[in-house]
Amino acid sequence: MILIIDFGSQYNQLIARRVREHHVYCQIEPPSISIDAIKKLNPEGIILSGGPASIYSKGSPRVDRGIFSLDIPVLGICYGLQYMVDSLGGKVIGSKKREYGFAELLVQKQKGIFSGVGKKTQCWMSHGDSIGKLPAGFVVTASTENTTVAAAEDARRNFYGLQFHPEVVHTQAGKKMLANFLFDVCHCKKSWSMKSFVARIVEEIRKQVGEGKVILGLSGGVDSSVAAVLLHRAIGKNLTCVFVDNGVLRQGEAARVIEMFKKHLQINLRFTRAGKQFLSKLKGVTDPERKRKIIGRTFIEVFDKEARKIWNVKFLAQGTLYPDLIESRSAFGGPSAVIKSHHNVGGLPKKMNLQLVEPLKHLFKDEVRLLGKELGLADDVVWRQPFPGPGLAIRIIGEVTAKRLDVLRKADAILLEEIRANKLYYKLWQSFAVLLPLKSVGIMGDQRTYENILAIRAVTSDDAMTADWAPLPHDILARISNRIINEVRGVNRVVYDISSKPPSTIEWE
Repeated sequence: MILIIDFGSQYNQLIARRVREHHVYCQIEPPSISIDAIKKLNPEGIILSGGPASIYSKGSPRVDRGIFSLDIPVLGICYGLQYMVDSLGGKVIGSKKREYGFAELLVQKQKGIFSGVGKKTQCWMSHGDSIGKLPAGFVVTASTENTTVAAAEDARRNFYGLQFHPEVVHTQAGKKMLANFLFDVCHCKKSWSMKSFVARIVEEIRKQVGEGKVILGLSGGVDSSVAAVLLHRAIGKNLTCVFVDNGVLRQGEAARVIEMFKKHLQINLRFTRAGKQFLSKLKGVTDPERKRKIIGRTFIEVFDKEARKIWNVKFLAQGTLYPDLIESRSAFGGPSAVIKSHHNVGGLPKKMNLQLVEPLKHLFKDEVRLLGKELGLADDVVWRQPFPGPGLAIRIIGEVTAKRLDVLRKADAILLEEIRANKLYYKLWQSFAVLLPLKSVGIMGDQRTYENILAIRAVTSDDAMTADWAPLPHDILARISNRIINEVRGVNRVVYDISSKPPSTIEWE
């Protein structure tokens, strides 16, 4: 496996994805990780990520310098290179001319990291500081017009550094460079696959849980469905799934989940209606973070009540994914910026007295889908578009009420019906409706109306970390708009969201 130290780069999750694309397992850990913990992980190599800080700034992230004495190959990327240089006796300086975006890389040594890479290739830069002096034993291996030390190495100690980002697609030979580090330097084997993951994680679940009972919050989405089937394979009847109707589900959602899990998959399932409880606590709330936290707390309350009905429950399982953790907090204690909180991230109240089981927490969304296929789940489950834990509550901008939910449910059902009918459902990462806190003037039957505005959102993506708005055909958009305005009482205007992530997020809240 490869250990990735997160220094706060917006690209750290891309490093992990690129490593796994080479069928090598990796984990992202914070700079606070101890040398003993690193030894326990026993990585074949360590990658130091980039980051927004300057190495000499107060509070700049730093990992224990002992990593350079472990006889483990190290690759430093951008800030990671600067940290390596500073730690080993070199010098980092503020650049006179910062370098962002595309640059032509001039490779001086076509060995090691650059084996099989052309003498000239395109790379992606994003840095303000540069290397002023290399530590003893290091040599320059590549440069750009503005950066003398664009890459350097101490091949004897297996220390390598890149001032640019090989993990982004803009660096043409980036995949090859990472492959060279993984296989030629670290001598990794291509052993990471969903089949190997299932075998390992099933054993880990059994070891953690023992004979204890596990309760899982089932939403019917890809994450919780895959987690349920995986846990069922590991512990069988010791798993109980609880499906909570929180009042902010889509049309027909409850019936579909009960049919699939209780009747078809034969998994222990308890169903509880708690819509009134959730909606009463959401009354008057408009701030999206408060909505998420209220739903998260209420969800735990309902779970606590259900868990007490099941004898010997010691664990709560959640379908937490890597992006959940990355976006919810400074990545694993690292210096990444918080984007938004997730209701299923951050632990449990002490009073609940349950331990967390998170079998998917080191997987990206596309990997969870592959895992679902490996476990034998049907395509309509595996390729189901993501649905947020807080449900329609964060697709209603402003206060969540029963009346507004009714409007959004009907509009969303029409949207998905048309998306499926036009064979677009599996081509899109997500497609959904958002009810805005605005009204506009319209005309219906020669009479003035003053009703709600509804937004349509459709995006394409590989992993939800980035996303592009989908250019849906105009005739399909026209039909969706026409049907919603004519069939959903309370809507007289439909707009289409043409924002990508970043700078926008996929969900509006």
